[in-house]
Amino acid sequence: MTEQNQSEHNQSEQNQPEQPEQPDRNQPVPGPRPAPPGVPTSDAPTSDGPTGDLQIDAALAELEGAAPDDLDAQVEAGGRVHRTLQSRLSDLGGQ
Repeated sequence: MTEQNQSEHNQSEQNQPEQPEQPDRNQPVPGPRPAPPGVPTSDAPTSDGPTGDLQIDAALAELEGAAPDDLDAQVEAGGRVHRTLQSRLSDLGGQ
């Protein structure tokens, strides 16, 4: 390469915009920090039940307690569980 070509090459490299540094795809993506132990993560009343949400656990207990031979009672309790879950999910969506 001649001196003139080398000079033109160096100038064209200087005029190139810098490429942003690519993230290391092997590193985890940072996210929100978890709440400290014992601190509720939502406004939902807590319980010691399977989900930890008082309203959902109560609806699930009602569904579980519905008589196995009473289809109407099971459908009614299942509907309450469905409405309770929808309500809790809409509460989370508003945060």
